[in-house]
Amino acid sequence: MEKKMKRSKEKKSKKKIMIWILGSLLAIFLGFLGTAYYTVQKTMNKINTPLLETNAAEKEQKTITKKEPFSVLMLGVDERENDSGRSDTMIVITVNPKKQTIKMLSIPRDTRTEIIGHDSVDKINHAYAFGGVPMAMDTVENFLDIPLDYYVFINMEGFLQIIDTLGGVTIQNDMDLTYNSYHYPKGEVNLNGDEALIFSRIRYEDPRGDFGRQIRQRQIIEAVMKKASTPSVLLKATDMLDVVGENVRMNFSVKDLIQLQGIYKKMNSDIDQLSFEEGSGTKINNIWYYIPEEAELQQIQTELKTHLQ
Repeated sequence: MEKKMKRSKEKKSKKKIMIWILGSLLAIFLGFLGTAYYTVQKTMNKINTPLLETNAAEKEQKTITKKEPFSVLMLGVDERENDSGRSDTMIVITVNPKKQTIKMLSIPRDTRTEIIGHDSVDKINHAYAFGGVPMAMDTVENFLDIPLDYYVFINMEGFLQIIDTLGGVTIQNDMDLTYNSYHYPKGEVNLNGDEALIFSRIRYEDPRGDFGRQIRQRQIIEAVMKKASTPSVLLKATDMLDVVGENVRMNFSVKDLIQLQGIYKKMNSDIDQLSFEEGSGTKINNIWYYIPEEAELQQIQTELKTHLQ
């Protein structure tokens, strides 16, 4: 079968896994273990949240090793006041330490699929709103037909408070955008926390829709982690840990993070970026959905399964 998958293997992508999964956690936690052990441990106690399965069979908590492949679901959730939130960013990452390879797939938030544990067919990002992280994990597992071992949850609104703590961040904006009184010119843009929050939410003003918003959210996370890893932020460690502790949840342990850092150093510099290219949008009962193309979905499933074997 001719491959329809689009893969982008950029040299700079070596840093992205560290940025999206571990960037702040390793830069902050491991950097301050010697001087702020108590604060780090207190934060880890908040962040480390074992997954409670919504389906009948509970899975044993996996531990990262130097040989066994594993998978991660990253959820960037836009939680607002009086709203349980939806997972606007859903990224599946598979890591094969033996092959020293990483694959990454972004799932469109409006993808129509079965919501496991809710007895419904809906947008995939609604799974989190219906049943939190466990239902989101079960739904993505069913959609991709692969096991998910770990998750990283980030409350985007709360997490962006860290931008003000850092004194702002700089991003490279690829498109001139305006939302009410907020204007983001093309090129290098400096953002405070409030500006970054609006920038991460813009959707209808961007002709790329949700795909454009996912790009901007990744840009902000990358900018935050890049600045958080610099020596100049050491004096702000406690404030940053407080924000991370309130807005990040995961089932990685400290031992897993340290092991993962060691594995990542030996990884191939290229990351396979997988994406859905052949699907289409349609309205069902006046609700817009993204419908994946079946052959492409099966091809993605097969590629991820093979990578995890």
